[in-house]
Amino acid sequence: MTLQELQKQALQLPTSDRWQLVQTLLESLKRDSLTAKHGNLSRLRGIAKGSGTVDNSNSKEDYTSYLIEKYQ
Repeated sequence: MTLQELQKQALQLPTSDRWQLVQTLLESLKRDSLTAKHGNLSRLRGIAKGSGTVDNSNSKEDYTSYLIEKYQ
């Protein structure tokens, strides 16, 4: 059955049946989109997680030491 045939048959249904069809289709689309979103988000879990807390004073000292060693 093609999409056009299905649409033609759906339009011949009584109004209450068409509303029920619309609700069923919307629920199906919501489930599919939630599954897709969850799958995409679960792959990104932890992507922005740092390696730990950063101590600014230590970082400045480390960077200074790095530059001194690099340019000596």
